[in-house]
Amino acid sequence: MRILTWPLPILFVIAFPASGRRQSRQSEPPCENPLVRQEWRELSLEGRLDFIAAVKCLQVRPGETSVAFSGVRSRYDDFVALHISQADYVHWVVSIALISILDGTGLFCGCLNKPFGTNVHTEVPYHWTQDAFDEISILESPVFDPVYGLGGNGDFIADINLFPEERKTEVDVPGRTGGGCLADGPFAGVNASMGPGNHTEYTPRCIRRDISPSLMVRALGAEQLASVLNASSYFELEHRTEGLALGVEGISVHGGGHFGIGGILGDMSNTWSSTVDPIFWLHHGSIDRMWDIWQRADWANRKTDIGGPDTQWAYPYNYFGDKAYKNITLDFEMDLGEIGGSVKIRDIMDAQGKYLCYTYS
Repeated sequence: MRILTWPLPILFVIAFPASGRRQSRQSEPPCENPLVRQEWRELSLEGRLDFIAAVKCLQVRPGETSVAFSGVRSRYDDFVALHISQADYVHWVVSIALISILDGTGLFCGCLNKPFGTNVHTEVPYHWTQDAFDEISILESPVFDPVYGLGGNGDFIADINLFPEERKTEVDVPGRTGGGCLADGPFAGVNASMGPGNHTEYTPRCIRRDISPSLMVRALGAEQLASVLNASSYFELEHRTEGLALGVEGISVHGGGHFGIGGILGDMSNTWSSTVDPIFWLHHGSIDRMWDIWQRADWANRKTDIGGPDTQWAYPYNYFGDKAYKNITLDFEMDLGEIGGSVKIRDIMDAQGKYLCYTYS
């Protein structure tokens, strides 16, 4: 195995040609030398800067899907638009597998891979459990460093009533400490092109964070992670990852990163346009790593274990009443739009298989 100078989030690192379209699976060689995804802290300072530089390059490189999505201006926007357009078919629908692939991980990494002359080749997970033992440690997390991280919080905004409803999450996140535009770091002053919300029109605006350290400590700590990993099936793993109830009390490790960083006014809390904040990719790298750990604890049984509804808000997420659905199988196809075509779940069940070909340090 080779350890690269740095890595990225969930099921991706696929060999894509320059257009973003993936190559035929039949043409992909066996995975004999998987890329090793290192945690953010394991990267050299130069490696962290490489990742940041590659993301910033994506934010100025021309987009390729502006015909379908009028708000797209950059290559980075291609991934934002993909997430916005597919969010209603991904969240609460075999969320770990689908969000892993659909939320950009491999596609995003494949796009970062070659064009910019950096050593960015694979996803970088962030292990929140190393910080989520107290609120001070969360705020001092190296991922929030203004130089060698992705920047910190926005300035605190006390009166959220000044903002339109589409700008605020429906979850009443406690302990929020920000809400303003990014105040420091490499993405301060960078405009998001789309959102907030479920649309892809061009609406330039700043990226906001509204960190809730208390929520992150509760939802991303070692005890919560252990509870998720104790699941006996993929169906149960997904349910524990998403949370067993709506509202703050039900937030688990997936929502803990989103709502913990996004608060009420921050972009990470937005169901559709959370991808405008580059920290999204590190959080989803963590979720993908969690799934890989769970699988390999009982590989013989879990390498093909998948399940869950093919319809949003169907059982076990039927909080608004029962909805008809079919159970997801290994032959379920995920739509990656113009960027990646379609991918069957069976092809991404093994991170070390030929389609993905990576492992974790």
